[in-house]
Amino acid sequence: MPASKTPDALLQRVLRAPVAKLLSGGLKGLEKESLRVTPQGRMAQTPHSKALGAALTHPHITTDYSEALIELVTLPLTTPDATLGFLADIHSFVYQHLHEEMLWGTSMPCRLGTETEIPIANYGRSNIGMMKHVYRRGLGWRYGRTMQTISGVHFNYSFPLALWPVLQELQGDHRPLRAFMDDGYFAMLRNFQRLGWLVPFFFGASPAVCKSFFHGRDPGFAELDSHTWYRSQATSLRMSDIGYKNKNQAHIGVRYNGLDDYVATLTHAISTPEPEYQAIGVKVDGEYRQLNANILQIENEFYTFVRPKQPIQPSERATLALKKRGVMYAEVRALDVNAYDPVGTDAPTLRFIEALLVLCLLTGSPPVSADEQAAINRNQTDAACCGRDPQLELQRNGGPVRLRTWASEITDEMQAICEALDASDPTKPYSTSLQARREELADPERLPSARVLADMRRHHESFFEFALRLSTAHRDYFLQRRLPAEKQRQFELWARQSLEKQARIEAADRLSFDDYLKQYFAQT
Repeated sequence: MPASKTPDALLQRVLRAPVAKLLSGGLKGLEKESLRVTPQGRMAQTPHSKALGAALTHPHITTDYSEALIELVTLPLTTPDATLGFLADIHSFVYQHLHEEMLWGTSMPCRLGTETEIPIANYGRSNIGMMKHVYRRGLGWRYGRTMQTISGVHFNYSFPLALWPVLQELQGDHRPLRAFMDDGYFAMLRNFQRLGWLVPFFFGASPAVCKSFFHGRDPGFAELDSHTWYRSQATSLRMSDIGYKNKNQAHIGVRYNGLDDYVATLTHAISTPEPEYQAIGVKVDGEYRQLNANILQIENEFYTFVRPKQPIQPSERATLALKKRGVMYAEVRALDVNAYDPVGTDAPTLRFIEALLVLCLLTGSPPVSADEQAAINRNQTDAACCGRDPQLELQRNGGPVRLRTWASEITDEMQAICEALDASDPTKPYSTSLQARREELADPERLPSARVLADMRRHHESFFEFALRLSTAHRDYFLQRRLPAEKQRQFELWARQSLEKQARIEAADRLSFDDYLKQYFAQT
């Protein structure tokens, strides 16, 4: 950026018409995870239904860590309502084939048995299917299977393609557009690392957890009742260090100071042996326990608030896809499943995050130092574990700042962006979402995390009873919701096609699994 153009000047120039209208229309996709459970709320032990298709190859219905952890994936669409409508349609189709089972309506699981009672997802007998299964075995050995039963909602977002040439011209940048876009995405990712704690603060919905999650261990939390641990000021225990901000990964050191920097540091983690994992063993008595004994088995093992993404080709490594084709979209991974919505999130949430991503793109984003990264990590964890504490201070520019003061400043900066995204919509949905966040800042008892605790107390419920009640209500909603005939036929077609595709993949395998892994990890 030319020295005469400050980051704030860029933001102001973009927000002036006609450039501001180019902010609208970014593609929005969702990936929503849910545990299948019995009517009694125990994790299902049944296999993924063939009527839903093959988890390996279905574009919209797959599984995550466990055979019981279903993952629903929308198309990327231009409006939050369209994306959420697609997600609701997937739910409706899935519920046709769950029989008496249902989808658990919260991020944190409940009524867990032993680790061995958590079934690892099965993807068939192909090499790629076995690789996905062995990777999950490795996660179980490294972190325990229980942590892998936590569910979340991932928000995938790509900025409108027409925006990039205009930004490039405004900044006087003459590089190839692809390089400019990659740098823009990474600038946004760095800022989202800095500001992303707002997502669990505003939308976290996991302040409590069943005692079964800890298998008899005392986590040092307060006791709500004989079955429930909680933290009184928590927003998202899922995003705290008991969940995906896991202490095991604190030393990985992946950096976001550009595409090459990110790929190099992530590749280092994937290719560097870790003594603790070497002690587990890779292939023991003829059976794989993990794909390798490195710091990360593959890129997906890196748990973080946000990732740069590029769709991969069959058997392609994610870092190579980024290196070859650049960043296509950002994956925001900080959203809890909202127990108060049947699909797990809502349009105001998506609009707020979209506006925050725009702010992160259009404001200055210097490189992140090691010290700042440590502060970023602390801020994210502190906002998750104690975000509703009115005295909570985060670290900004080397000094303390009250979370609520900082959040108020950020929402003020987002006002003009929300107005631009509202464009000619008379209902002003982006500004309305922003105003709701301001009201929550003024009265944090309105936050989902506070509502969860208040509801449990009002109904004299354990966390399990609370989650079972809402999960049952969601099941009843989707059993009454009918898909139009055309959509029904499309989902049935996707299911058939996915089973046929898996069969073709299995029939085409020629390498042994050992050789397949060697070839996969030898990619350059």
